[in-house]
Amino acid sequence: MTTLLEAPEVARPVRPLADKVYKRELPRLHIELVKMQEWVRASGHRVVVIFEGRDAAGKGGAIKRITEPLNPRFVRVAALSVPSERERTQWYFQRYVAHLPAAGEIVLFDRSWYNRAGVERVMGFCSDTEYEEFLRTCPEFERMLVRSGIQLVKYWFSVSDDEQERRFEARIHDPTKRWKLSPMDLKSRSHWVEYSRAKDAMFAHTDIKQAPWHVVDADNKKRARLNCISHLLSLIPYQDLTPEPIRLPPRQKAQGYRRPPRQEQNYVPDLFPDD
Repeated sequence: MTTLLEAPEVARPVRPLADKVYKRELPRLHIELVKMQEWVRASGHRVVVIFEGRDAAGKGGAIKRITEPLNPRFVRVAALSVPSERERTQWYFQRYVAHLPAAGEIVLFDRSWYNRAGVERVMGFCSDTEYEEFLRTCPEFERMLVRSGIQLVKYWFSVSDDEQERRFEARIHDPTKRWKLSPMDLKSRSHWVEYSRAKDAMFAHTDIKQAPWHVVDADNKKRARLNCISHLLSLIPYQDLTPEPIRLPPRQKAQGYRRPPRQEQNYVPDLFPDD
């Protein structure tokens, strides 16, 4: 099950998504995500979801929409930074193992052990021997996770060259998004084809039956989010465990208690007018 992209992807026609459709479907999917989370918690299921793809492909936005309605006690995002000097001397997968879920938990990896097959390979941060060892051992590592009872889901967010460039330009001119554009992101622009070939090699070795890659067409961010969430829900055999309607108990009577006067407390200044 290999996808070949030996040359840069050409721009694909971006299918627009009506804003009313997004605003209607996202809340509906959020309700299903809450049901799924409750089933995972109650059943002791363990889920790992990997998000990989080009820079600015929309991985972070998809992760944010998935976690938005969920309980952070049971759903965690693992976004590991550059390994420390100590971690560089460990077994490569060791620091990722520490973030794997316990019973009833879901872990979303915003980039993962596949850094070795992507940025480390292309930018020369690992040796040929380390890279080849990763391609040999990664499938066995993932089969081991699956045999242990972890459900492993892997997503590749695919974005065209033109769309990535448009998003980079938008980040440059938006002060609230400029932090998303690292020097490494800019440098990767000159290695587009190498990244495509590295991705193809990665798929050839790690697109296994026990943990296949699922490609998300991410040129339209909102459509990609809805498609990804819908697909994730379809993979997890959750049941609706919605509890019975809750009634609030009567509040305890004041019994002579009075709140302290406002002037005796340090309130945050109200700086904004009513209209």
